[in-house]
Amino acid sequence: MNDYERIANVIRFLDRHHTDQPDLTELASEAGLSPFHFHRLFSTWAGVTPKDFLQCLTFEHVKRLLLDGHNVFDAALDAGLSGPGRLHDLCVTLEAASPGEMKNAGAGMQIDYGFASTPFGEALIAETKRGICHLSFVDRGRTRARDVLISQWPNAKLNRNDAHVAELVEKIFANPRDVRDRAVLRAFVRGTPFQLRVWRALLRVPAGSLTTYGRLAETIGRAQAARAVGGAVGANPIAFVIPCHRVIRETGALGHYHWDPIRKRAIVGWELSARANGLDQSDRVRAA
Repeated sequence: MNDYERIANVIRFLDRHHTDQPDLTELASEAGLSPFHFHRLFSTWAGVTPKDFLQCLTFEHVKRLLLDGHNVFDAALDAGLSGPGRLHDLCVTLEAASPGEMKNAGAGMQIDYGFASTPFGEALIAETKRGICHLSFVDRGRTRARDVLISQWPNAKLNRNDAHVAELVEKIFANPRDVRDRAVLRAFVRGTPFQLRVWRALLRVPAGSLTTYGRLAETIGRAQAARAVGGAVGANPIAFVIPCHRVIRETGALGHYHWDPIRKRAIVGWELSARANGLDQSDRVRAA
C-alpha cells in the first residue's frame, strides 16, 4: 500500500466515523501504522497535521474558501489574466489542436507515455512534442488506462517511456511547500471551442481556491450554461494539470470527481493545506 492509499483509507474511515471524533491512535490503526509513524507520514504528505488537514475539508471551511475564491478569481481576471499579453510568470501553457489535427486524430504524431507513482496514486501521463496531452489516474488497470489514451489519439504512434514520465511527475506534482520556482509546463489538447474556453478558465483558478460551475459559466460569458460547463469540466483530458478538482457545487459540497471523490478531497486538502501555510500559488498558472 502506497502513501496515497493509506491517506485515502483514512479519509474513507473518517467519512464513516467522523461523528465519533476518532483520535490519532484510531486513525493510525486504520492506516496500519503506529501513531508516531502515521503522524510523520501524514505530515510529510500533506504538510500539516492530520487534524489540520481534515479541518481544511470541513463543510464550513470549504464554504468560506469558496466565497474567498470568488474574490481571488475576480481579482485575477481584473488584473488581466483573461488576455495572453497580461499574464503572470506561471506554470502551464495550453495549446489547442487545430481543426485539421483534430480530424487526423494524431496521425503522424508520436506520443511518449508511461506509468508512474504520484502523491495521489499511479497515473498514466502522455506527452507530444507540443506538450502534455493526457493525464489519468490508474484505478481500473493499466490496459484500460492505455485504451482511453488510444481512444483520444487513435492515429498517433505510442512510445512507452516510463523514465521520461517519472521526470514529468516531479514537475507536475512538485510539492508547493518546497518548490517556489517551477518549470513551465506545456499542455496540448483536443477540444471544442467551448471546452477550451472552460479549460482556460479553470487554469485561472488559483491553487488553494475554489469555484463553482455557475461561476465558471459566468466567467466565459455563458451564465445559463452551468450544466454544459460541467460536461466540459468532466471531459478534461489532463487531470490535475487542468484543475477540474477545484470546481465544487454552489452549496459548498465538493461533489463528484471522475477520478474518485476521495481523490478529489485529498487533492483539494493538499492544496488548501499549502495555502494554510501561506504558500498561495495563484501566480503559477498560465492560460495562453
